[in-house]
Amino acid sequence: MDDQVRDLGTVFIDAWNSFLEAIPGILIALIIFIVGLFAARQIAKFFGSRILSRMEDPLMGRFLVTTLRLLVAIGAALLALRAAGLSGIATALFSAIGASAVILGFAFKDIGENFISGIILAFNRPFNVNDTIRVVDHFGKVKSLQFRYTHIKTFDGKDVYIPNSDVLTQPVQNYTADGFIRYDFNVGIAYEDDIQGAKEAIQQILDEHHLIIRDADHVSFVAEDELAASTVNLRVYFWVDTTDFRAGALKVRGEVIRDIKNQIDKTGYSLPADITEIKLYGSERDIPVRVEFDDTPNSEAENLR
Repeated sequence: MDDQVRDLGTVFIDAWNSFLEAIPGILIALIIFIVGLFAARQIAKFFGSRILSRMEDPLMGRFLVTTLRLLVAIGAALLALRAAGLSGIATALFSAIGASAVILGFAFKDIGENFISGIILAFNRPFNVNDTIRVVDHFGKVKSLQFRYTHIKTFDGKDVYIPNSDVLTQPVQNYTADGFIRYDFNVGIAYEDDIQGAKEAIQQILDEHHLIIRDADHVSFVAEDELAASTVNLRVYFWVDTTDFRAGALKVRGEVIRDIKNQIDKTGYSLPADITEIKLYGSERDIPVRVEFDDTPNSEAENLR
């Protein structure tokens, strides 16, 4: 019994002595790890400012800065484990991580897809920062690209975080990739109006508006579109600059609609409302119609007096 107690005491003493001997290594490892994290932040900040200033692609620059910071932090962790005499643990740890990655890949399939999609989008994607895009039902300006999601700001002030797998697999509409977009809308004139004359009146607005793009590749024009029930519909096509999509392109579109409406009124053409035609079949001879006037000031009845 005394021998067993003596052996147990020897084990604790040996363990304590081993711990005391390991303290310097542990302290050095902690110092290395803390300094490594600080160095990772400073290195990322130092090179990040230079990378972002020289690269035309800010999304790629930010991705490289984040990757650099992560690699430096991992390197600091490995050095810390080696300084503590735990290099074997580091090897076993990374082996375990590699083996568990397969298991976790099945358990967190969506997270893995978004992570890999983020890496792919960092090197090959259809948009840049501040581009106006539409992904499914989300429409706004790109603010950042992270490993798991793409952050866009909608024009009504909402922050939307779209999983990168959706951005990679769904159609992405970029409204500002080349800086131009074509708008179109219908103008309905009366059947008795001169079609060519109305087209020329509208074309004059398209040729004179200072914010409409006019060059060899971007032509604005008017064309006959449809013989509708009450009107002859003309289709107006014009190009605008989309550098500032929200305040620029949408404002120009509104101005063009306003100017064309005023031009139609000025030149004597009509913009008739829908006309309802009633046909009588059988023995009907009369249509019961009653007209009521409003007796308030400036009403129809007052104007007929």
